[in-house]
Amino acid sequence: MNSPLASLSGRTAVVIGGTSGIGRVLALGLASAGADVVASSRRVEQIESTAREIEALSRRTIRIPCDVRDRASLENLLAKTLETFGKVDILVNCAGIIKRGPTLDFPEDSWQEILETNLTGTLRGCQIFGRHMLERGYGRIINVASLNTFVSLAEVAAYAASKAAVGALTKSLAVEWSKRGVMVNAIAPGVFRTALNSELLDNTGRGRELLARTPMGRFGKEEELVGAAVYLASEAASFTTGQILVVDGGFLASGVNQ
Repeated sequence: MNSPLASLSGRTAVVIGGTSGIGRVLALGLASAGADVVASSRRVEQIESTAREIEALSRRTIRIPCDVRDRASLENLLAKTLETFGKVDILVNCAGIIKRGPTLDFPEDSWQEILETNLTGTLRGCQIFGRHMLERGYGRIINVASLNTFVSLAEVAAYAASKAAVGALTKSLAVEWSKRGVMVNAIAPGVFRTALNSELLDNTGRGRELLARTPMGRFGKEEELVGAAVYLASEAASFTTGQILVVDGGFLASGVNQ
């Protein structure tokens, strides 16, 4: 992306849940596009390793932990970022958890934990950083949705409910905030291979079904999400808001593949 419209030079980004998996890849992708990036999560050792990677790309960062279940920690993340950079232009909400189990007997405390992290945690990030962006009259917020925002995958009802709600929240905030210069969108990843799911994808019937339902005939590589994030974070997306950009190898388009 060499177009000036897609450059993030001079921008400051915060990626919550940005030190592992998809979040880390997006943090490094935003840095490669020119942004200074603060990648935050609960794990101090992962914050440190990701910060070193950002600095290796000749971008600035700071090392601040946060927990999306703790509003004060998100407020501290914003305050420390403003102390160093003076502004936050881009927010990526990537913190999330999933637990599989039959819905009939799914424990209510696990249900609450998943919604508290995936949905309410996203809301907290949007509220705390969104207020700063609205005061400045500029911002790009990117939430992370899921295939489960649109379709069901068996026995992950709590996760699906949380991600469907993230999609609705994204649209609601876009309607409320776009006239004030803050664009709110989401990325919905398809099936991407990670260190945590490779065994499931390669050696189970569920993995074989997910592959069969992906018309491209392969799983995604995490770096293939970077272009979507850079687009939504950039001036190329100045008239794009309330959208859920699906990056799924054709999964949602698929009916019969043979």
